[in-house]
Amino acid sequence: MEFVEPVTLENGHVRLEPLTTAHAGDLADAAVGLESAWYTAVPTPAGVPDEIATRLRWQAEGHMNPFAIRRIATGRIVGMTTFCHIDQPNRHVEIGYTWLGIEAQHTEVNPAAKLLLLGHAFQACDAICVQLRTHWHNRQSRAAIERLGAKQDGVLRNDRIMPDGTFRDTVVYSILPHEWSAVRRGLLARLERN
Repeated sequence: MEFVEPVTLENGHVRLEPLTTAHAGDLADAAVGLESAWYTAVPTPAGVPDEIATRLRWQAEGHMNPFAIRRIATGRIVGMTTFCHIDQPNRHVEIGYTWLGIEAQHTEVNPAAKLLLLGHAFQACDAICVQLRTHWHNRQSRAAIERLGAKQDGVLRNDRIMPDGTFRDTVVYSILPHEWSAVRRGLLARLERN
């Protein structure tokens, strides 16, 4: 299976649904209150339709497979995530462009979504490397990635120019196939505690 193929992934905590314009209203609700997160790219509620259009365009170009994240406990759409920077010939993919609404942060949602995405990447798509990247200053995201068991590969200095003109240093992490079983066990253990 290819990383870009639309697929619905589900476990007892979340359902990752192929992103569509029909998710715009719920995603706009989930984006409320996230405007102060200067170190990550979260759309404003009014900017959600444009963000969906961008992600769907990148999907059509073969660079991204975007998902809306539905929390099973509430039935609500609580954020977005993607397979991005898809390199199918080399079986590399990144999990990124992820954001969660305030109500879903520090819950079962992120580990449950990562369990599904990593499982799909390694088991269905035969990935040889799954990367995760974040802003150097996004300590919350860095801590979450490190709790997964991902290894830090390095820091790309001045990797991007942010909307406010500042430069972003990007921390790059990866998980390899032989590490997946330990990462999976760790995620399952975290979900049992929630």
